[in-house]
Amino acid sequence: MSVTATKPAHPYVASLLSSSAAVPQSATAWFNTRRAAALERANALSVPTTRDEEWRFTDLTPLTKVQFQPVSTAAAVTEADIAGYAVPEAAARLTFVDGLYAPALSQLGALPKGVTVELLSEALKTRAALLEPHLAKLANGEQDLFTALNTAHLQHGVVIHAAKNIALKQPIHLLFVATRKGAASYPRCLIVADAGAECSVIEDYVSLGEEIYLTNAVTEVAVAPNASVRHIKLQRESGTAFHISNCAVTLAKDARYLAHAVTFGARLSRNNLTVTQQGEGAHAQMDGIALIGGRQLADTHTLMDHAQPNGTCEQVHKTIVGGGAHAVFNGKVLVREGAQLTNSSQQSRNLLLSDKARVDTKPQLEIFADDVKCAHGATVGQIDAENLFYLLSRGLPEAAARNLLTYAFGAEIIDRIPVPSLVAQLEKNVMARTEGGV
Repeated sequence: MSVTATKPAHPYVASLLSSSAAVPQSATAWFNTRRAAALERANALSVPTTRDEEWRFTDLTPLTKVQFQPVSTAAAVTEADIAGYAVPEAAARLTFVDGLYAPALSQLGALPKGVTVELLSEALKTRAALLEPHLAKLANGEQDLFTALNTAHLQHGVVIHAAKNIALKQPIHLLFVATRKGAASYPRCLIVADAGAECSVIEDYVSLGEEIYLTNAVTEVAVAPNASVRHIKLQRESGTAFHISNCAVTLAKDARYLAHAVTFGARLSRNNLTVTQQGEGAHAQMDGIALIGGRQLADTHTLMDHAQPNGTCEQVHKTIVGGGAHAVFNGKVLVREGAQLTNSSQQSRNLLLSDKARVDTKPQLEIFADDVKCAHGATVGQIDAENLFYLLSRGLPEAAARNLLTYAFGAEIIDRIPVPSLVAQLEKNVMARTEGGV
């Protein structure tokens, strides 16, 4: 299907879309239709500004001053270059360099029967019926420019499928490596867990240098009845990069979704997570931490949509903000009419390490049912004076005591990730940054 695109509403959108014409058509008609619709929608949308309520704390002007384009050939990256990001516990690893699949750096391993990890291009040829209900449907980009841009460029992606009643205890590692200045990448991941299935996915964004580039990622997760998905998202981009991600999750009856989001990198990052409870008795756990300094801006928006009864959700989001950095958290819990016996809680806890550091936090509850248990809270402060005094009284130097308390604040979230080697990597990173003043 071809679409005669209207003139883009914003010149920067036109520059980002200029490369989408080079994406080849697929043999799958519905896929081409959705890509074309996304292109048309992207042409109609403008870059969000601080006048938009959902973006009022995040100014995208620095992004619009730089031109980004996808690369056509991958940079020369060796196994030694990415050794520091290895996860020995992983059952498989797929590596992408500047948005392009790198087979020499990937290890599919011996996956159990019923678990498949494959490139989107291959899955469209052999498993189109599996993809059609979910791909570019869970995250459709009707109102979000960056989701629409990702779908318009949709070519390189990963499909992970766990068949009925299959449990894969080892995680699947998706490693996205950035190396080139001015590169734009549009990673796409689709995770489908059939009834009773269980799987874990590590979505890991790293950089081998301090180049300026753009990552615009979209992840879609469909969790069937009694299935469970653990989703670990790590953002360790260059300190000058831009990272924008959207994740859309649907939960069927008695499904479970466990999320761990860790944000360390990028000059400007935005992480959107929407979880929709479509079946009764579903459960979500959403942990998040952002550790930023300098002039970094890290923005996290979450929506827990309880559309059915007996749903539960536990969310804890922490930020550690040093230098002149700015952290944003907007967490919304929506309990729809008829979603009785919902039990949902949300905490936003924020630690400021300097006088110039800034946090804007906005936990929200919207409840349209009368038999529910919901709570939220937010705290913003500096290191606890009593705890600091206790450590000083035990002989620790002040700098060491502050570093230890800061580390403990962040490690509480990281320690919940059930991948020991990954926890060790992240804790080492947290300790190094706290000792360096973040």
